[in-house]
Amino acid sequence: MQKHRYQSVCIDAKAMPVRAEVYVPVYSDIYHIDGTRKFALTATLSIRNASTTDIFYVYSIEYYDSDGRLLRNYLDSAIIVKPMHSVEFVVENKESDGGAGANFIVKWVAEKKVTNPVIQAVMIGTESKQGISFAVDGITTNYVCNDSAAIK
Repeated sequence: MQKHRYQSVCIDAKAMPVRAEVYVPVYSDIYHIDGTRKFALTATLSIRNASTTDIFYVYSIEYYDSDGRLLRNYLDSAIIVKPMHSVEFVVENKESDGGAGANFIVKWVAEKKVTNPVIQAVMIGTESKQGISFAVDGITTNYVCNDSAAIK
């Protein structure tokens, strides 16, 4: 079980002029051999602030299975992601409910237009003498900038 500590903040996400949702494919397992056997993976969701000056807030991290069922929301409250800071969330390799089509929806907001966060999932698995690892990038599916003053 992860024991990371993040700085929680109280924000009104709906009042923020910049809002985005990012879809991140994640694989809690993958098929191998003839497609009937599964290889369990540990997945790490990484959210990185690539800016040296801007901050943003992550207020929701939802984890869905291959059938689109919500399995877990990783946050109880918003967290701040400061310049050059990164936060991570782990799906343990013993978690088998997500499947090969699992995904995260990461929702973040900012008070002004900022450098887009780098949001990725890194999967790794080892069994006997075999190991596999790979990473996937998140895809922004919804981006809103409601305030012309928010644009740099």
